Order: sequence, then structure tokens, then C-alpha cells
Amino acid sequence: MTLKIALDWTPNVNHIGILIAKDKGYFNERGLEVEILNPATDNYQITPGKKLDLGLADFAIAPFETVISLNNKSNPVDAVAVYAILQEDLSCIVTLQSSGLDRPAALAGKIYASYAARYEDKIVQAMLEADGATAPLQFVYPEKLGIWNTLLTGNADATWIFDNWEGVEAATQGIALHKFTLADYQIPYGYSPVIIARREKIVQHKQEYAAVIDAIKHGYLYAADHVEEAASVLHAHVTLRDQECVDLAETVRKTIPYFGKTDCGRMDARRVEAFLQWLVDQGLETDQILQQALYSNALL
Repeated sequence: MTLKIALDWTPNVNHIGILIAKDKGYFNERGLEVEILNPATDNYQITPGKKLDLGLADFAIAPFETVISLNNKSNPVDAVAVYAILQEDLSCIVTLQSSGLDRPAALAGKIYASYAARYEDKIVQAMLEADGATAPLQFVYPEKLGIWNTLLTGNADATWIFDNWEGVEAATQGIALHKFTLADYQIPYGYSPVIIARREKIVQHKQEYAAVIDAIKHGYLYAADHVEEAASVLHAHVTLRDQECVDLAETVRKTIPYFGKTDCGRMDARRVEAFLQWLVDQGLETDQILQQALYSNALL
């Protein structure tokens, strides 16, 4: 039995625990065969959540929104988040400092490069409105793996990044950014990224699934104590462009405080509930989602 993990992006620092578990044999030590699926293989034509839905993957890396989407589509998938990679939100909306767009309200009428993720456009527009914007954004939808580049080339005015990845790339390349975090505008964003699995598969293969999560957790904890080695593992998996443009050791140093030690992988009910309630209050979901079991720490 080969278990497949679908990454949400080309390999990067958020995946380091998974990459270490693979490279250092943590999966093999637990009697597991694990394959890591890189979205570059199909140029993101099939999202990680869809791969989980279609049975092409056993685990999917995605934002918490994907769990909500899978459980509430016309043909529901009984998916559950089982591991939070980061204990705090390290994402942000960014502009180039050279653009002069130094606050969300300044983005009124400007171009935002969107991943077309569930709620994304509404969340970003809510940030603008919280800052007093008087006009909506213009949303464009480039190829997902090229979205960051649309900001760098001036084809978009803003986009959503992980500060511990694209943010480090920008710093490495001397590109100054304005960064706007959701929390600063009273948006209680959920966990991102998380590892998602299908509940029925967890029941059928609980020992194997728990062993996968244990190996991954061991990988993240190892990275926290071995920065240079983790950077070397990362170097072996990232794209050639990322090898050249990103200070990989810095991405590891910037990220490891957010893996957690005693709470590594765990999700807090209050944070999940705050995000779900915000979605309901914004009219983006019905209160049905407040009753759904969308996450579990049981495999940790």
C-alpha cells in the first residue's frame, strides 16, 4: 500500500517536515511507502483537495477552507483536517513598496492576482473595506504557479503570499514589500496550510494514517533543531529558481518558531470556531458549518 501526499505548492519550507520524513526514512521506519505529489507535475490542473476527492491522494495539503469546501459541495466529501503545519498565520497581502500602495484602502480599484481559492476574493475585499476603501478591487486569475511573478512584473498590484517563503525571496532579492496581515484588520483567519484526509480512510487505515502523521511531526520537530540540515534537504527538493532566489536557511529559521513544540500539529477549537463564525457573519456560509466536525487532533 502506497500512501500519497498531495502538496499545495511546489516544495517549499512549509513542507519541510514531510520532505525530511521522506529523506531521512521516517516513513520507511514505520513500515510505510509514501509518495509526495508535486503540483508542478500537472501545472496545478488538479488541486490537492480535488486529488483527495478523486482518490488520487490519501492526504492533501491545503488551507482550512478546503475542508469546508469538500464537506459542503453538492457531492460532499467527509474530509477532516488532521494536522496544522503552522501554529500562527504567516500569510499576508502584499504590494511592492515602489508602488506607493502602502495600505489596503489604497488598493481600491487596483488589480489583485487571485488564486481563486474559496472565500479568497471576499476576504481580501473585506480587508480593504475594514481599512475604508471606497471602491472594489479588480480580480485577475493567472496560472496559479505564476501568481507571485505577476506582482514582480507589474501585471498585478497585490497578491497573497506566505511571508516565510515569497517574503524571504523578496528580502533575498532586495525587493521591498508592504505587508498587510488579516489579523490587523479584524479577520480571524484559520489554519493554513493543514493536512487533510478522508474520515472513512482514517477509520479503515488508522494505524497507517497515524504513522504517517507521526513521521511528519517527527520531521518538523527535527527541522526545528537542525536548521542547516533542513535547509540542505529543502535545497534538494525546491525548483532551480528557488535555489537561486531564496535564502533557504533563512526560510527555515523564520518558520520553525511556528511549528510548535508541545502543540506541534494541533488545532485549537477557539481559532477554528472564530474563523467559521466570521464566515457565517459575512454571509459566506450558513451556520451549518458551525455544527460540522471539520478537524481532529486524534492522529497526533
